[in-house]
Amino acid sequence: MGLLSDPVRRRALARLVLRLNAPLCVLSYVAGIAWFLALAFPPLTQRTYMSENAMGSTMVEEQFAGGDRARGLARDFAAHRRKSGALPVAWLERTMRSVGLEVYTQSFSRRLPFPDETHERYMVSGTNVYGILRAPRAASTESLVLTVPCGPDSTNSQAVGLLLALAAHFRGQIYWAKDIIFLVTEQDLLGTEAWLEAYHDVNVTGMQSSPLQGRAGAIQAAVALELSSDVVTSLDVAVEGLNGQLPNLDLLNLFQTFCQKGGLLCTLQGKLQPQDWTSVDGPLQGLQTLLLMVLQQASGRPHGPHGLFLRYRVEALTIRGINSFRQYKYDLVAVGKALEGAFRKLNHLLERLHQSYFFYLLPALARFVSIGLYMPAAGFLLLVLGLKALELWMQLHEAGVGPEEPRGASGPSPPVLPAQSVGLASLVAPLLISQAMGLALYILPVLGQHVATQHFPVAEAEAVVLTLLAIYAAGLALPHSTQRVVSAQAPDRGWMALKLVALIYLALQLACITLTNFSLGFLLAATMVPAAALTTPCGPRPLYAALLVLTSPAATLLGSLFLWRELQEAPLSLAEGWQLFLAALAQGVLEHHTYGALLFPLLALGLYPCWLLFWNVLFWK
Repeated sequence: MGLLSDPVRRRALARLVLRLNAPLCVLSYVAGIAWFLALAFPPLTQRTYMSENAMGSTMVEEQFAGGDRARGLARDFAAHRRKSGALPVAWLERTMRSVGLEVYTQSFSRRLPFPDETHERYMVSGTNVYGILRAPRAASTESLVLTVPCGPDSTNSQAVGLLLALAAHFRGQIYWAKDIIFLVTEQDLLGTEAWLEAYHDVNVTGMQSSPLQGRAGAIQAAVALELSSDVVTSLDVAVEGLNGQLPNLDLLNLFQTFCQKGGLLCTLQGKLQPQDWTSVDGPLQGLQTLLLMVLQQASGRPHGPHGLFLRYRVEALTIRGINSFRQYKYDLVAVGKALEGAFRKLNHLLERLHQSYFFYLLPALARFVSIGLYMPAAGFLLLVLGLKALELWMQLHEAGVGPEEPRGASGPSPPVLPAQSVGLASLVAPLLISQAMGLALYILPVLGQHVATQHFPVAEAEAVVLTLLAIYAAGLALPHSTQRVVSAQAPDRGWMALKLVALIYLALQLACITLTNFSLGFLLAATMVPAAALTTPCGPRPLYAALLVLTSPAATLLGSLFLWRELQEAPLSLAEGWQLFLAALAQGVLEHHTYGALLFPLLALGLYPCWLLFWNVLFWK
């Protein structure tokens, strides 16, 4: 306490902090980036292992042999679908009843906030069909789900055929202790969301749907299946869910174990697993896979129907069959055996999956990075904001503590005069105006789409995107006019007080985001922290302005798209990247209003107003 109460010692501490602040910030930022890049290298990456005792062994005998039946059902389903032009509901009901399931249907409809040009739909309606296999050895208190999405432009007939063949095979077994729901949804994720909301008796997205006539027990786990051909060369596993949620790691380990048992090739992010982790090539390949997962998770999009199950505390995966030019090919029997083994092990669960990790990163299917090992990377980046805030706070509260103060001055030191204070009330104007711009960015694009289409020759989706860009650009001109309110009281310290508030605001937002979605928080911190730390009204203003623009939330999204396609070995041209960027803006707004994705409101209501505060600081007069 003496160190802080003694003015002389306090000034000495302040001088030390100010002198070492810049090198500490650089060191902390470099340490954060280096820590993240090292996550794909041992010993930070560890081998996966099974934590749930009930699923610790694959000693089950898979007996599925209905490959021919699955192919025949797939052909019939495709024929009836081409004939009707929609999901053949009557044929599905008839086929499910013939294998001994309780069959129910659910109709749903949803008017989107604006037309979805990617899938060419606006007024969406459809019917879900599901059959329940009642457990012969227990009451209907718990259940498992096998689901197949059928969109208007998807070719998923083989998955429907395999689902029906598995239902017929499971019906002949007596060891089931959980109900099994075989679900075929229409309109892709919209049908899945409608069924989940009706099953759990909630309505979080404004979906209009009929109530479910039949229910099973509480859903313990779910698997979504997507197949586009009768043979596959590999199975790709998707784990990223809505708003960056991930399933319990034991579920991923379980499926990968049965793929290894059956000799199936399993991939993650479309990448093969590195075989040699002792050399540099293996971890470098793992780093590419890890970066792809980070970009996918940061988007907040559900990368498969399983992503919507995670919201309801249901552990789920999406399995996609890939038919490429690899030498080894597998038929539907091999895929069916892997699914049968996984469901039989899930049937042994006595409680929900909880013993393994819910927060992790995956450089490969057999390797993972736990939350305790990847969080320091974000912590180092956020430390930069804390150091810069401490520096500004000391400059505001101490008079004459700069490192240029001469040493060795003889005689008693003069009394320290308190620094001129800046009232917090004077900062309300820039904060309110910046937040108002964020609120306009969130509300006006959807509300004003009809006005824009009446006055300009654009479609509704184009009007939403153009309004977004117009408000985003207009915000660059508005906030720094508020500096007059602050500069009238303390012209030399107004920008320092505003930047201090902006640094604390940004640090709190990034810390909260990182706790729930590390990938999104780290990407935003890696891009926004350097510009936030360097921005001052003194110095090379054009350089700082270019840095701020290049690290803004919109520029981060654009750069992430280019990096994502580069890692997928499908690079984009500038024109293609811009078109993909516009489509991503429209999809982000649409998925927020349709499924409840939080990326758009986080950027519009939180990070964009905070970024405008730094823009205000830069153009301080």
